[in-house]
Amino acid sequence: MQKKSAYIGLVNPKSPTNVGMVMRAAGCYEAEAVFYSGERFNRARKFATDTKNASNKIPLLHVEQLYEANAEGAVQVAIELVEGAVPLMDFAHPENAFYIFGPEDGSLTQELLDHCEHVVYIPTIGCMNLAATVNVVLYDRMCKSERDVIAHRPVSENKDVNNNVRVSR
Repeated sequence: MQKKSAYIGLVNPKSPTNVGMVMRAAGCYEAEAVFYSGERFNRARKFATDTKNASNKIPLLHVEQLYEANAEGAVQVAIELVEGAVPLMDFAHPENAFYIFGPEDGSLTQELLDHCEHVVYIPTIGCMNLAATVNVVLYDRMCKSERDVIAHRPVSENKDVNNNVRVSR
């Protein structure tokens, strides 16, 4: 059986803060790798805010073209607020998926959209922040997966060390 894997692709991300938050999401939802294209993040990389140090466990790799990234044969899924895309709530996630997100200040190119097997959007009023969008997509993937994720990710092992409260009802 093929491992269920999620990869993330970022087109020319401009904000090191957003990339840091994407890395945190990748760690929280067990993504295999994060790929990015463009040069803006390379110039600002030293300012990245990966507060959980996910980049120590998850590769953050620069590529020229995201559709050429080595994502282990994953199905390419564009996440873009564009006419003709499938709403996220109606989307069945591939077991092995490579989610490609546009830049904070632009859109995916037609060429990149044409390389993707699926194009999905989150039906919001206006567009969301890049890191927030990654979190929503990965959370939706988890929600639509088997329920054994709860046993695999127990609260006691994953909560913040300063969290000592509990439900008392």
